[in-house]
Amino acid sequence: DCSFSRGVCDWKQDVDDDFDWNPADRDRGDGYYMAVPAFVGHKNDMGRLKLLLTDLKPKSSYCLIFSYRLAGEKVGKLRVFLASKKTAPVWEENKGKDEKWRTGKIEIFQGAETTNSVTFESERGKGKTGEIGVDNVILISGPCPED
Repeated sequence: DCSFSRGVCDWKQDVDDDFDWNPADRDRGDGYYMAVPAFVGHKNDMGRLKLLLTDLKPKSSYCLIFSYRLAGEKVGKLRVFLASKKTAPVWEENKGKDEKWRTGKIEIFQGAETTNSVTFESERGKGKTGEIGVDNVILISGPCPED
C-alpha cells in the first residue's frame, strides 16, 4: 500500500531506462504522487518504476489497484508489466479524456509462474505540456472488487 506521501515506499527506479519518475505535489496540498512531466526526455523515451513482490503465495489471486492520470495533449503512454509476463504489458493507457484521476485494476493470479515484480512504464509522447502520474498503489488479496 503506497500513496507516495511519505516517500517512494519500496519502489525502485530502473537504471537502464531514459529518465526517472519523481514525486510531485498534489494540487490541494494533500500529499504526493509519482509523475513524469511531458517535457522530460525525447519522444519514445521510457521511464520505469518497479516494485519487487516477495511474499505472494502460489496459487492465489491478488488485485493491483492504482490511481493514474494522463494529462495533456499527446503526453504519451502508461503501461503496467508483471514480471512473469515479460514481453507484453498487462495494462496500457495512451490518452486521458480529461485531466482527472482514474482508477486502474489488474488481476494477478499466482499460478505455475509467480509474479515477482510490478513495473509502471511511462513512454514519452510528442506533447510538450502535461504529465503522466501514478498514486495510491494497493495490492490486495483476492479478486478485484467490482466498482
